[in-house]
Amino acid sequence: MAEKTRYSDEELEEFKVLIKEKLADAYKYYDSLKSAVMNADGNDTRDTSPTFKVLEEGATTLSKEEAGQLAQRQMKFIQHLEAALIRIENKTYGICRETGKLIPKERLRAVPHATLSVDAKNGRK
Repeated sequence: MAEKTRYSDEELEEFKVLIKEKLADAYKYYDSLKSAVMNADGNDTRDTSPTFKVLEEGATTLSKEEAGQLAQRQMKFIQHLEAALIRIENKTYGICRETGKLIPKERLRAVPHATLSVDAKNGRK
């Protein structure tokens, strides 16, 4: 029997559902981070005290910077998930970009946007 070169349409549909669920969660988290950066909640030192407290402002700035960095990472994750959906539509999802072999389902369930098999990823180090 020949080795499989791609996942079946049914298997791709299963991964599509998984990725869409992860994408919805990722967007919710991204929106909450974006809200923290933009101070949409209004919980800042400006609305609690007429005298600005330097330490509170510093902590607020640091929190916004951290939220901004997390938001950037989250957007990158979202972009990877969206690229995975495109690969599903092109029927190239789950194929290692270095070896050309199928990435095991277990890896794709854990990291649905993976483009490398574990062997290929470890070989890169």
